[in-house]
Amino acid sequence: MSAPAPSPLAVVDAEPLPRQEEVLSDTALAFVAALHRRFTPRRDELLARRAERRAEIARTSTLDFLPETAAIRADDSWQVAPAPPALEDRRVEITGPTDRKMTINALNSGAKVWLADFEDASAPTWENVVTGQLSLIDAYTRSIDFTDERTGKTYALRPDEELATVVMRPRGWHLDERHLTDADGTPVPGALVDFGLYFFHNAKRLLDLGKGPYFYLPKTESHLEARLWNDVFVFAQDYLGIPQGTVRATVLIETITAAYEMEEILYELRDHASGLNAGRWDYLFSIVKNFRDGGPRFVLPDRNAVTMTAPFMRAYTELLVRTCHKRGAHAIGGMAAFIPSRRDQEVNKVAFEKVKADKDREANDGFDGSWVAHPDLVPIAMESFDRVLGDRPNQKDRLREDVDVKAEDLIAIDSLDARPTYAGLVNAVQVGIRYIEAWLRGLGAVAIFNLMEDAATAEISRSQIWQWINAGVVLDNGERVTAELARKVAAEELADIRAEAGEEAFAAGNWQQAHDLLLKVALDEDYADFLTLPAYEQLKG
Repeated sequence: MSAPAPSPLAVVDAEPLPRQEEVLSDTALAFVAALHRRFTPRRDELLARRAERRAEIARTSTLDFLPETAAIRADDSWQVAPAPPALEDRRVEITGPTDRKMTINALNSGAKVWLADFEDASAPTWENVVTGQLSLIDAYTRSIDFTDERTGKTYALRPDEELATVVMRPRGWHLDERHLTDADGTPVPGALVDFGLYFFHNAKRLLDLGKGPYFYLPKTESHLEARLWNDVFVFAQDYLGIPQGTVRATVLIETITAAYEMEEILYELRDHASGLNAGRWDYLFSIVKNFRDGGPRFVLPDRNAVTMTAPFMRAYTELLVRTCHKRGAHAIGGMAAFIPSRRDQEVNKVAFEKVKADKDREANDGFDGSWVAHPDLVPIAMESFDRVLGDRPNQKDRLREDVDVKAEDLIAIDSLDARPTYAGLVNAVQVGIRYIEAWLRGLGAVAIFNLMEDAATAEISRSQIWQWINAGVVLDNGERVTAELARKVAAEELADIRAEAGEEAFAAGNWQQAHDLLLKVALDEDYADFLTLPAYEQLKG
């Protein structure tokens, strides 16, 4: 192992947490500092490149597959590394944050994989960052348990062979960790903090358990960003003396630019790649963000009207399956976000039928697995994939050579018949305010109207409001979407929440703050690249 860094990182503006020294040991921080020194400058260059590419899209209103990487796409000889045994069968994956209760429930859920989320399902308070790492350390040492103070119910892990395999998701490249800075006061990228602490503490332990350090990579916008991650993996494995290729990464194709570079992303990570995932809400958010000034043909209707059967979404998912299987990688489908109701079985019946239809479609299209947000959905998704896979671990042999997606198919937004509605505007405001309020309290995964919402759903909500205003959209009731209309709907929603919650609970929450922040990111002329950037400035802890 390399010698500790001469200038250790400093923990700033953070209250001490129980057991934090187990996570923030000198040797662990030296490793994170080494990652920071070596890779943050390249991270900064790639963030600047994102802005340049966005300016080019604004100028041309189009995207295409990259001519400079045509040879990689044309070369049929290369494949990603074979999947390790623990990642051969991924037919159902459950997602969620890394608090102790969720950690136990997700590992026990019956899903094949748990996406342990430090990103969109977790508000990055320092407590969540540190205690999330402790949850995973304790899970691997089987020293984790949890008792619900409200109900008295206790939670404990099932036997090892019944537990889901963990695939950990660090924060995206754009987010910094303000509580961990170098000697110059520069914050370390959140991605390197999350990855570094997890890898340092658990890589060898996971190998001893017959698994390995597996990651989901979010918000990737280009193959150059995938190359940066690959270099991080090579460096980290050398630093700890772990065999090269031990790390496995699944990349979320949740940006429109990444959809044009799927093969190149797999190529850059080929020694460490295990698959791609179709991340629906962030993908729609990325389309709005990149083509927000592209005119009426890029206006998205209500988010719930954009189903995975929309022609441009079909193009995206079919290309993903085709690309993955051509290169020997897993193709993982999108999220079933429904949260079962304990009171309304009719709501459940309708929703379960929709979830089943969605998972049947994915399994029949060639996906090797899919996501759910709640343990009750695991059996439904499992049944859909069991029916297609049988006792095979995946269907990577289905090459989908019938798929032929053209560049223009991925951005044919106007192929969708649905149009924006007043109800859709109201829903965007409702979800935006309610999600942001919870996020400001440190909650990243929030049940709203029987759906598990995370930062991606808040992003598409506020982006659609912004887009509809700036495109002068006229709704189904004849009203034009304006800043004034958005303010009116937001004021009505705030009043409804006050009446619903009661004065005392309303005052104790962050409702006015959430209302104001939603309107800021939805109405400002300068579009914020990520809602979480201004929100992080207001996040306490």
